[in-house]
Amino acid sequence: MHFNSKVIHGGISEDQATGAVSIPIYQTSTYRQDEVGKHKGYEYSRTGNPTRHALETLISDLEGGIAGFAFASGLAALSTTLMLFHTGDHILLSDDVYGGTFRVVDKVFSNLGISYSSVDTSNINELEKHILPNTKAIFIESPTNPLMKLTDLTEIAKFAKVHNLITVVDNTFFTPYLQRPIEHGIDIVVHSATKYLGGHSDVVAGLVVVNSIHLKERMQFLQNAVGAILGPQDSWLIIRGIKTLSIRVEKSQANAKLILEFLSTHPKVEKIYYPGKGAMISFELTTPEDAHKLLNSVKMIALAESLGGVESLISLPSAMTHASIPKAQREKIGIKDTLVRLSVGIEDAEDIISDLKGGLQ
Repeated sequence: MHFNSKVIHGGISEDQATGAVSIPIYQTSTYRQDEVGKHKGYEYSRTGNPTRHALETLISDLEGGIAGFAFASGLAALSTTLMLFHTGDHILLSDDVYGGTFRVVDKVFSNLGISYSSVDTSNINELEKHILPNTKAIFIESPTNPLMKLTDLTEIAKFAKVHNLITVVDNTFFTPYLQRPIEHGIDIVVHSATKYLGGHSDVVAGLVVVNSIHLKERMQFLQNAVGAILGPQDSWLIIRGIKTLSIRVEKSQANAKLILEFLSTHPKVEKIYYPGKGAMISFELTTPEDAHKLLNSVKMIALAESLGGVESLISLPSAMTHASIPKAQREKIGIKDTLVRLSVGIEDAEDIISDLKGGLQ
C-alpha cells in the first residue's frame, strides 16, 4: 500500500465489531474479565486501550517498525525512551536540539547518573571524538531544531552498529511522509505527535516506534510501569490528524518554497536555514530589534510555541522554545537573539508573505 493510502487505511482502520470506518473512542479505564486471568485482550487502560492500540499500530506501519507506543506528550515519549538506560551510561546528543529535550537530559536524567555529550551529529568524525567506553546511545534530531542541520542516518546507523550503540531519531520535523529513519537502520523513532501528526494544534501527544522485538518488550514494560500514556480521546485525535498528513505536508511545503523566495531577497534577512524539504524555516534578521518587531507585528501568523499545525506559527527560539539552554551555549551553536523560526501552515502563501512583509517593514 502506498503511503498516501496507508495514512488512511494503515494500522487498525475500522472497528471490527461494527465496521465503523472511524475507530471508536473506548472511554474506559478497565475491562470485564470472563474469569480470573481470562480476558478479551485488555485488562486496564494504562496497560492497553483499543483506541490507543489503533494509533500505535498505525504509527508503526507508517514508520516501518515492529511496534509503536503512544504517550501523553513528546517529552513523555522521550523520557520513557531515556529510561532504557541506566546510571553510569553515557549518551551522544545532537548539539542543536529542542530546548525541552536539552532540559530533560541536562536537568533530570543527569541527576539520575546518565551523562551526555553535545555533538554535531551531522559530522560523523565528531562522534568518534566523543565516544566513551560507557556510551550506550546516539540521540539525533534531523533536521535539528531550530538550525535545520541534517544527519546522514545511514552512516550513523553503521557507526552505531560498530560500537554497539542504540540509535534514537526525533522525526518530528519531517514525519514519516518525508523520512523513515528505520529504513536507514535506526533503532528507535520518537515524535512529538502534537506537531505535524496531529496537525491541528488541538492535542498534546508523543509517539515512539521501535525496530526489534527486544526493544518492543522493553518499551512495553516501561510504558506500563511508568504510565505516561496517551488517553483514548487524544489517541483518536492523532489518528484523525494523520489521515490528512500527506496533503497538509505537501501544501505547507509548497508554501514554504514561495516564502523562501521572498525571504531570500529581503534586505533585513541575513541568513536562511532550510533543510531542502518540509515546512520549517529559520532565518536570521539584521538586529534583535528587527526580530522582536516582526514577531510583535504579524497579524495572521500566530506568535506561539509549537509547530506543524494548519496555521502558520512564528517564534523567537532564544526567548521561547530554547530559553532553557544557557545563553552562552545557545550562541555557541548559532541560536542567536536574531534567529526567527517559522512553521509554515496551509493558508494561502500570498497571505503569509504579505504578513511577513508587513512585519519586516
